Amino acid sequence: MAGSDEVNRNECKTAVPIHTWVLISNFKLAYNMLRRADGTFDRDLAEYLDRRVPPDARAQEGVSSFDHVIDPSVGLEVRIYRAAANNAAGAGAGAAAVTLPILDFLTGAPSPDPFPVILFFHGGSFAHSSSSTAIYDNLCRRFVKLSKGVVLSVNYRRAPEHRYPCAYDDGWAALKWAMSQPFLRSGEGAQPRVFLSGDSSGGNIAHHVAVRAADAGIRICGNILLNAMFGGTERTDSERRLDGKYFVTLQDRDWYWKAYLPEDADRDHPACNPFGPNGRRLRGLPFTKSLIIVSGLDLTCDRQLAYAEGLREDGHHVKLVYREKATIGFYLLPNTDHYHEVMEEISDFLGANLL
Repeated sequence: MAGSDEVNRNECKTAVPIHTWVLISNFKLAYNMLRRADGTFDRDLAEYLDRRVPPDARAQEGVSSFDHVIDPSVGLEVRIYRAAANNAAGAGAGAAAVTLPILDFLTGAPSPDPFPVILFFHGGSFAHSSSSTAIYDNLCRRFVKLSKGVVLSVNYRRAPEHRYPCAYDDGWAALKWAMSQPFLRSGEGAQPRVFLSGDSSGGNIAHHVAVRAADAGIRICGNILLNAMFGGTERTDSERRLDGKYFVTLQDRDWYWKAYLPEDADRDHPACNPFGPNGRRLRGLPFTKSLIIVSGLDLTCDRQLAYAEGLREDGHHVKLVYREKATIGFYLLPNTDHYHEVMEEISDFLGANLL
């Protein structure tokens, strides 16, 4: 069980830089205001409190962005990030195809030089945030700089208004759209070189979209999961030990799963517990390689470690990066060694698997 709020706050402050503590504590305060005991959610207040930034076609530290609707029937859009034109000279050939004006870019032919396309799913426990939330806008810009490629941040539908499988359906629709676009193809054979990535609920979405891709014979270059959100009915050691100590409580997590899963489901539903008693093993499936980033002070870290081990048991390639003293959200601000070393791991993974 969680200890006293005062003890937990003091312990948390010693583990994270003050800017990170303030950022995530403010999110937690807002999240607590938005969840209701009856399972409903104050969406109007959530939209008001969410710190968002508009797309910017101008160069912001070498990256430009714009929003693009890909499925009007459900209002599904992606925010597209690319290396800005004034950064092309130093970016190298890999970014050359992504420095054109927007209309020319969207209607362009494949690039002869290979570049990665990162399909990113933001976090927020299926209920919060969006593709325009400031912290995720910053992270996606960082990914462009790391990859010299294109990032598509998916503005998927959120719970509890849109339960399972809406987020997965939107992720799948975004992947199929990306795979069909000539301007996102590159290199020998004009292939789409797509990676899936996400944090928290976004990491969960990336996994389930990757499974659908493997079932459909669609080749994914790799999965990059940051503190992916998984669960189950039986509590793990880390859930009991870290409950309430570093920003998150089990009560929080349980609320979000109840808001997202089918109304008659428990936390052993395959969406929550993919390798659990009701889940599906992936042995023999052409599942993509995975880079799995785990924070040792995330109460669900045991879930993420078990997920990585499950993939390995089923014969799949896993690179596990375990940061023992990191908390949730450490990758959102460049103020720790955890951040910089994990960004290097992501850059290396992208480069090694850009086939």
